Amino acid sequence: MAPGAQRGDTAPDRTGRQESPEERADRRWSDLLQEVRVAQTGSQVLFGFLLSVVFMPRFAQLEQFDRNLYVVTVVLGALATGSLAAPVSYHRLFAGRRLKPQLVQAAARLVAIGLVLLALTIGSALLLLLREATSAAAAAWITGVVMVYFGVCWLLLPVFHLLRHNGRERRPPPG
Repeated sequence: MAPGAQRGDTAPDRTGRQESPEERADRRWSDLLQEVRVAQTGSQVLFGFLLSVVFMPRFAQLEQFDRNLYVVTVVLGALATGSLAAPVSYHRLFAGRRLKPQLVQAAARLVAIGLVLLALTIGSALLLLLREATSAAAAAWITGVVMVYFGVCWLLLPVFHLLRHNGRERRPPPG
């Protein structure tokens, strides 16, 4: 059997680790929780700030478009927070049922959805803020550039690195 391969596996273990499926699920779950802690903190802080904006005196003076944008931003923030907190609920419901790999897979999807919603929340909050600080056109351009930057950093660069390094870790060392 190849190093790192499990019985019944047809492909070598990509992690280079010799771990059981349960150990791998435990490791992936721990990694996922660390990732969620970072994203969830930002999501909760932003959402908490957004909730207070409606109670500020200047809010009543906003144009209807900006009020609607605020509502969309708050809803996106609530959805992002809910998606990023959902793995906790999954863990409670799945605990003790020997479904850790399924838990990790479902939670990873929810975190990915939460990150998309968080990016959209940040983008719409930025648009709202910049519409008050600059012109509507400048706000749209700046927000567009920031959202493209998010897409590059959060999606394109990781995919580029995956494609660039695909297969390198699976090759046995020379000699």
